[in-house]
Amino acid sequence: MKKTLTFASIHFSIAFTVAYLLTGDIIIGSMIAMLEPSVNTVAFYFHELVWSKTPALTQLSRNPKIKTSSFAIVHFSVAFGVVYLLTGDAFVGGIMAAIEPTINTCAYYFHEKVWLRKQSQRYQLTGAH
Repeated sequence: MKKTLTFASIHFSIAFTVAYLLTGDIIIGSMIAMLEPSVNTVAFYFHELVWSKTPALTQLSRNPKIKTSSFAIVHFSVAFGVVYLLTGDAFVGGIMAAIEPTINTCAYYFHEKVWLRKQSQRYQLTGAH
């Protein structure tokens, strides 16, 4: 759960900044920033669950690029859907879906690397393999 919460805080900050810059409206930007990361946080949780419970994916999860690509697809879909539903504008939804998830995908990659490093250090300290 710590992993999900840390990513949620990063995601919210990025979503608000991009939404506000695109709309110029603090209310709509705030609504997008609250809803889009919330939906994506739930999606992130289930994404992590599937990757940890599926043997083939668990093996692949050691490669942050593959796992990041998988989450990027989920993220692009959620970003477009939320923004389109809030604004009714497919163009703004498309721009948000292209920009915000791209920035968050980069953030996710580095977030994943940090968590892999922490996990590796924990295994080294406990002697578990």
